[in-house]
Amino acid sequence: MTELTRVGEVDTMPTIAQPETSRTVRHGRSPAVRRVLSYVLLFNALVVLVKLVVGVRTGSLTVLGAALESVLDTLNNLIGMLLVSIAARAPDEDHPYGHDKFETLGALGIVGFLSISCFELMREGVTSLLSGGSTTHAAPTDVAIVVATLFVNAFVVWYERRRGAQLESAFLLADAEHTRSDILVTLLALASLFLGRHGGRRIDAILAIAVALIIAFSGWAILRRSIPILVDQRAVQADELRRIIADIPGIVEVRGIRSRYSASGVLFAELTIAVPGATPVDRAHALADRVEEALASKYGAAEITVHVEPAWGALA
Repeated sequence: MTELTRVGEVDTMPTIAQPETSRTVRHGRSPAVRRVLSYVLLFNALVVLVKLVVGVRTGSLTVLGAALESVLDTLNNLIGMLLVSIAARAPDEDHPYGHDKFETLGALGIVGFLSISCFELMREGVTSLLSGGSTTHAAPTDVAIVVATLFVNAFVVWYERRRGAQLESAFLLADAEHTRSDILVTLLALASLFLGRHGGRRIDAILAIAVALIIAFSGWAILRRSIPILVDQRAVQADELRRIIADIPGIVEVRGIRSRYSASGVLFAELTIAVPGATPVDRAHALADRVEEALASKYGAAEITVHVEPAWGALA
């Protein structure tokens, strides 16, 4: 909205592009995200049960570490279902910009779980290695069962990544990254079972340490993607926005540019355009509308706040 405050001066009241559309998208995708997580939860619970049985029966530290990784997956799914529901709530008086960041906080919660499993597995692996290691006793059926969990993990990663991209869900993409590490962990568990049968006493401990390092790397990847959203890192270079707006006649200057992305990929941008001091109110408002339309056309779902000020050096 723009208002005339003095002759030839336009007040700097913001106009926002497409707020209801992007909020509707965020609200509408929440049930879909929860549904995806419920399906994934069932698969992960099955994998946990299988790996625990094989790990206890064979005494393989690597397989038990893989089971721990899958336990964390199920906990992440449960937490995610709760956090995604919170993130989908409409803006309110206490959260005027919405609740999107709760979903990103959920992604950081995954990192916390990853850190716990990484530390415990690393500690057990080093302890076992220093004590001389141990042999595992795996039957062919144990190996076949773990191979089956490998295919389950691969399907979950593919499904969660695809749906996460379609729904623009930071949590689903982060959880898929975590589950992707399960594939490598399961491969190491298979190697431990196979080599342990042939007398490799230290192999299981070495592979357990490798699993811990994989978990640590997955956590770093999630942090690298989530922190810029939480700290409102600049989403678009100011010069790039200026180039887009420069094609609109009647705008003398663009300044005060700020931008950030939300967890769902919506661009939030705030900027000030300077127009000739004698520009009528309706003309100034039309210019603000054109700025909003140009940026929304370039970046998709966007909430753009445009302030309009007079450029006193230009009167017409």
